[in-house]
Amino acid sequence: MSRIGKEPIAIPEKVEIKIQGVNVSIKGPNGQMAMDMNKLVKVEVKDKVITVNPIDESKEARSQWGTARTLVSNMVTGVTKGFTKSLEFNGVGYKAAVNGTTLTLNLGYSHPIDYKLPTGITAKVTKNVIDLTGFDKELVGFVAAKVRSFRPPEPYKGKGLKYTTETIIRKAGKAGAKK
Repeated sequence: MSRIGKEPIAIPEKVEIKIQGVNVSIKGPNGQMAMDMNKLVKVEVKDKVITVNPIDESKEARSQWGTARTLVSNMVTGVTKGFTKSLEFNGVGYKAAVNGTTLTLNLGYSHPIDYKLPTGITAKVTKNVIDLTGFDKELVGFVAAKVRSFRPPEPYKGKGLKYTTETIIRKAGKAGAKK
């Protein structure tokens, strides 16, 4: 039995859900999402509650049960509250700016990096923190990882782009090797 899969998902106010076969579409104040679920799970709506159940007791169906429930839960959370990932940049002369849907990064290279944000993702820069927000958790995580890949943090001085929740394990460098 899946502990995650057994949990029902409460439907908040102003959220509409349509289920057509394996396609689940959810519309809320922040946007609209649709996803095709695995054929081994069944999504049902009863009394402002969404339940996800496997179609049978096979190992494959039970393995998809918790995943499908989490995907539906993330869709509901995304169209109501949204998701945010924060990146912090450290380094001399490192800057970031947002112009419309383009994120411009100066990360110590000879040229600025212009990254066009996908539809549904917005960025906000305050001091040395970039906040990426959107209603699709997968897309927000992908964009944050892509932006981080432009200059990942290095272990000696800690320069680069890192998640605000990430800890960089620092190395001593040449001076530490002499002892």
